[in-house]
This record gives sequence, structure tokens and C-alpha cells, in this order.
Amino acid sequence: MASCAHVNSHDLKRPSPSQAVYREDCTQCFDSIDDEAGLNVCLTCFNGGCAGDRDHASLHFKRLGHPLALNIKRTRKKVQRDEPPQKISKLAIAAETDEDRYDTTTRVICYCCEQDDIDKLSSGLAQAIEGVMNAMTFSKREEVKAWEQEFVPCEHTLSLNQIDSRHIESKDLSHCSMCDLKENLWICLDCGNLGCGRSQFGGIGGNSHALAHSDRTTHAVAVKLGSITADGSADIYCYKCNEERTDPDLPAHLAHWGIHLAGREKTEKSLMEMQVEHNLKWEFSMTSEDGHELTPIFGPGFTGLTNLGNSCYLSSVIQCLFDQPEFQQRYYHENDEPPFTESPAEDLETQMRKLADGILSGRYSRPNLDVIVAPDSPEAPHQKGLAPAMFKHLVGRGHEEFSTMRQQDAFEFLLHLFKLVNLSRHPEGFDNPTHAFTFAMEQRLQCLCCKKVRYRVDEQDNVSIPVPARRLASPDGANSIGQFAPVTLLDCLDASTSEEKVELICPSCNSKDGFSKRSSFRTLPQQLVINARRFELINWAPTKLDIPVDVSEEPIDLSSYLSFGQKEGEELLPDIDVSARRFVPNQYALDQLLSMGFPKARCEKALYTTGNSDPEAAMNWLFAHMDDPDIDEPVVASEVMGGAASAQDDPTKVTQLVEMGIDVSRARKALGATDGDINRAIDWVFSHPEEMVETEDDNHESNARSGGCNKNQGFADSPARYELRSIVCHKGSSVHAGHYVAFVRKALPGQSGLSWVLFNDEKVVKAEDIQEMKKYAYLYFFSRV
Repeated sequence: MASCAHVNSHDLKRPSPSQAVYREDCTQCFDSIDDEAGLNVCLTCFNGGCAGDRDHASLHFKRLGHPLALNIKRTRKKVQRDEPPQKISKLAIAAETDEDRYDTTTRVICYCCEQDDIDKLSSGLAQAIEGVMNAMTFSKREEVKAWEQEFVPCEHTLSLNQIDSRHIESKDLSHCSMCDLKENLWICLDCGNLGCGRSQFGGIGGNSHALAHSDRTTHAVAVKLGSITADGSADIYCYKCNEERTDPDLPAHLAHWGIHLAGREKTEKSLMEMQVEHNLKWEFSMTSEDGHELTPIFGPGFTGLTNLGNSCYLSSVIQCLFDQPEFQQRYYHENDEPPFTESPAEDLETQMRKLADGILSGRYSRPNLDVIVAPDSPEAPHQKGLAPAMFKHLVGRGHEEFSTMRQQDAFEFLLHLFKLVNLSRHPEGFDNPTHAFTFAMEQRLQCLCCKKVRYRVDEQDNVSIPVPARRLASPDGANSIGQFAPVTLLDCLDASTSEEKVELICPSCNSKDGFSKRSSFRTLPQQLVINARRFELINWAPTKLDIPVDVSEEPIDLSSYLSFGQKEGEELLPDIDVSARRFVPNQYALDQLLSMGFPKARCEKALYTTGNSDPEAAMNWLFAHMDDPDIDEPVVASEVMGGAASAQDDPTKVTQLVEMGIDVSRARKALGATDGDINRAIDWVFSHPEEMVETEDDNHESNARSGGCNKNQGFADSPARYELRSIVCHKGSSVHAGHYVAFVRKALPGQSGLSWVLFNDEKVVKAEDIQEMKKYAYLYFFSRV
């Protein structure tokens, strides 16, 4: 074995517990330790670089000069089973380790000395190698961190006031105090009452008698009996917070009612276990009508993504986006050297390019040979799929929801990713791919008394439309629960763009008769993404409705939804001083929103934005804007000016932009164009270098003519024909449970025309008939033709 002077370097040390060790796959591509050349882990910064034909490990050395690397290569063990499997005596999961499944070899190389087999016992090398091999891998560390939900105590668990103690007899703990249910039982820590849980949480039924008890007595905290363990863990729910909580004094609070932890054994699934199990139950059919497995597809553009734990929302959106030519042209550069960065795993540009290469190159789209298939089976094994752990960690970092392993809303993730792409820097010669989705939406207000109008134009990159719920009547004439008449996509657009009345005071004639309000497209984009909202508030919770929407695969013309701004003869409403008036919310609608538990500032902002009349529209707006940085700021603006005017006059936000070197006029214009979102305003400044800042008077006139449109906001010409390109489908009654998949129209190898392909996590197959899937899709991606 060779020796090397670099083994005595002070930079050679074990990774600390807080350091990420990338020893599974390359940080710049998806080559891994399972490949023939293995993976080289830098012994200075613990970056993982492939050692095959791309040799990103060597590139890492050239850029940063770190000399030593540990080559790790893993091969699957051949398992020989000479005995029948043991009889299973209890429900358990055998903890199979990597050592049981793989043979792993290591060797140390030095790029400076050009040595590829250095003595691993040299100096401090052995400790560094041991530290790398024993460290928790990056993906496992992030998974563990994300699964650890940060349940915390609340004021109600910390200040629990229990009534006189008593010993509750075992027979009194055997069933609900208000019915005969014997499972899914919750004990009130305030008074010791036993009630059954809610059916949606119990999994085995429930009549919500624990909740009814809380409503009647205002007692807040309850514990699920079957979840209590001897070590003091249990499901604890606070009805006042409507959240799962922890109780630091749980043993004492239970002992107050004669329930002692010693000897307690968990007999029912926890809420988290039921949520995970519920998500795993949803499966999209992977068989044809005659029962045969659907045909797996392999090749460029047909690479699946492994489910990292409830990550199907991410996988389905990514498959649809990287089918778009704009995302392919922006991020797929097969023969280009990766961008320079000291931390590739922490760089969005690098991780987007890594994803594009993994999905589009076809390098990783091959049958998984680790899967054992019967010799006489005609079915080919599915592919292993790529694990986008670095990408998921990066885009979810710092986000309250996307940083967890919980199921998320695919539409919210799409908007979050668009925001990150917008905020990232795009190299010269490369266009921001989200510009292809950008268009202008016009809001027209007209006073019902003096007939004067105001136009407001907002830049958007998506449209979320309500699906009309037309319940079918049962034979007795009553509305049938859960049965809905089918609608078309054009019905949904008609409902979204139809005229409605809003209660506002006219700044011109002071009439209180109200305004007519209508939304239209001022322009349409090259790529149009539509979110079909099928949710309704039932028992104060958003519930998914199974309303079928007919969407043709033939091109549809959206020209009728285009508006061309101010009409001849229309008189514009005068500008008014926004500081002179204060928004007055509709009291009835405000009370309804407050009763749902939303903060007052958020309720007022939602009503202000949605027309101040419809509590359901305001509720939908709230769910879509929970993450807005200014969601809790009070509304102080004119009744009809819209958010843009108040946003561009916010002195704090203007000052923030000025401190970044943006002049006052451009700062105000950027804030007005982005509804006061600081991050979007920064991106707007960089993406609109050609925009000349106009004076106040000039701006008023030009806005009336063109609504502030610019060349990045799509097309205003007709015909505006759009063809369905891909869809994201969801199974499950809630966005917080169920399963997402993507269907994409693609040209299959060796076939003419386009076929539908199903991307179900790592499984990629030719779809047979997706008519039913299209009817219940959650996201539709259309391309202009």
C-alpha cells in the first residue's frame, strides 16, 4: 500500500455530529456507491463525488484542492435460503441492516499524490474513515429530523386545573360514557370523563363524544387511553388549540384519576401511525382491465422518483415540470460542467440540474435487478427510482411544512418551487422557466350607480378555479350526499370569471349600492397551470368533494376569457388618498371566519382581497396564502384601490428595497406589481430591467390603457388554443392524506403519436385509460398550440 504526506494534514478529522456526510450518492448527479466505480467521499468536507465517467469527485478536487477521498463501493449480497422461513409468532419488523444486504469495500485515494490505495491505518486516517462510515448519512439524518414533529405543550396543558381526584374503576374505562364504543377512547384530564374520539382520527369509528364533552364543559385536554405507554408517551389533544400537544406532567395528571404508567401497554395506533398507514393505503391501479401489470417504460424522460416518505406530492409536480420544454432547456445540460459552488448539496441551481439530468438523461432508467421476479413471470421489474433527498431538503429548508415528512398539498408545493426559482439567479443566456407560466389577470370594478370603472392588473403564474358543486337529487327529492353532476373545465372557468356584486362604497359618488366585479385574462401564458378546487367547508374543516370535471384532450380555445382593458366611453374612478379611508369588513362574513378560529387581521385581509362578501371565497384565499410574510399585517387601504396601492406605499418595505440599492420609484413599482411581497419584488426588479419608471400621472393613464402589462406577461392575441399536456391526480379525502401521481403525455420509444404515461413514484408505466383520472385531477398543465 502507498503512503502519502497528506494523511498528516490538520484538516483530516472525524465528521462532527452536526456535519452532513454525503456517502450515498454524488451531490452533482445520481451516481452512487452502488455503481461500478463507487463514490469518493472527500475527507476534508465530506462531499460525495462520483468516480465513474463523469468523475465529479475529481472536479471537486480541482476546484477546492481537497486531496484525500474515501472511495466507497457497495455490492448486493446474494442471499441463499436453504430453510423455510420461520413461522411469524408476533407482529414485528426485522431490522435488516446494510451489513445484512450489502458487501462494502473502501480504499483511500490522494489526488495530489496520484495514489489510489493509501494505507488506511496511516496516522489519523483510521479515525476519519471510521467517522465517515459510522456517521448517519445525509438522507437518513434529514428523514429522522423531518419525522420528529415538534409537538409542544400549550397554555392549556401547562395550566391544567383538575377537579377533586378520584380512582376511576376499570369498568368505567371500558367504554364511552355516552355510547357503547370500547375503542378510540379519550379521557378528559380535567374531570376524568371518558368519550369516544372523532371517526376521522379513530380509524375504527367514533361519535365525537369526547369533543362534545369539551364543547359542553370547555375542558380542553384529553388523552387517548390506548396510546399510553409505560415510558410516559401518549396521544394528547387540546380541543381549544385544535392541535396535538405534549404534557410535561402527564404521569401526575393521569395518576390524579388512578391511572399509573407502570405496566401500561400501548394497545392502539397513535395518530401519527394512523396518518402514515392511511397514506400508504391509497394506491393507484397498476394493472389493466384484464388484470395484467401495466407495462414498465424505460429510457430518457421515463425515470421515476423514490418516495422518501409522503413525498409523492413533490415527485408528481417535478415530473410535470421537467416535461415542460422551458424547464428542460433551463436545467438540462448533459455535457456542461456543473456550476461552481463550494456546497453543491446546498445550491438550488446544482440540485435542479441534478434532477433534470437524472430524469431526462435515461442513465438511471433501468430495471431494478435487486427485485426478485419469478423465472416464468412475463413481467419486467420496475426501476429503482431516484431518491431526491438533497433537493427535498433544500427546497423545504426553513419551511414549516415542506421540511417535514408529512403529506403536503401539491399545488402549494408548485407555488413554493416557483417562488424559489424566481428568486434564484439565472445565468446569462438562460431564461427563467417560470416566465412561460406568467400571465396577467384583470379585475374590473364598476360602480352600480355612477357606472365609473377601475381596472387592476396582476401578474400571476397559475390560476386556481372553483369547481361548481351541483349535488344530484336522490329519488326522494333530497340532495344526495357525495354525489355530484359532472361539469366541464369551461364551466369552471365560467364560474371563476363570472360577474358578482360586492358591497363597497364608491369614492366618486359615495353610493352604497355596491360594485359589479369581474375577473378576466388580460393575457394568457405559453404554459397554463390550473388548480381545480374541489374543497368545501364541512364541520369547519375543508373536505374534498369528488366532482367529475370533463377535460378534452383536443385543444380548447380560451379566447372568450380574454379582456382588452378599458372600453371606449368608460370613465375611470378617481384616485383617492389611501390613508383617508379604512377598510370596513362585512360583519357577517367576518364573524363566520372568526368562528372558524382565524385571527382577525387575516380575516379582514382575506375579505378585502376577495370582495368583502363571500366567507367561503375568503376562506379559500386564507388557505392559499397561509405562508404570505405579511399575512398578519392589518389592512389599511381604500375600499377599491386593491392591495397594490397600499403595498407600494408601505414605507418599511420601500426602505428595505432602497437599502438593497433599488431606487425609490422602482421599489414602489415593484411592490405594487407583487402585492407587497418583498422577495417577489426583488425578483421583479431583476426580471424587468427594461421597465422605465413613470411619473404618477403617466402611470395612471398608461395603466388605464394597458393595465401595466409587459412583454413577460404572455399573449393577448387569439385564437388562444391550449392542449392538455399533463395532470396531477390525488386520491384521498384530504390534502393531508392520500396519494399523488402524475400522468404525462409523451412520445413512447418506437411509437408514433402521444401516449399517456403514469408516474407513480418510482414506477413508470404506460397508462391504459385515464378518462376517470382526468375527471378528478387536481392540477392540469396546458400548453399553448
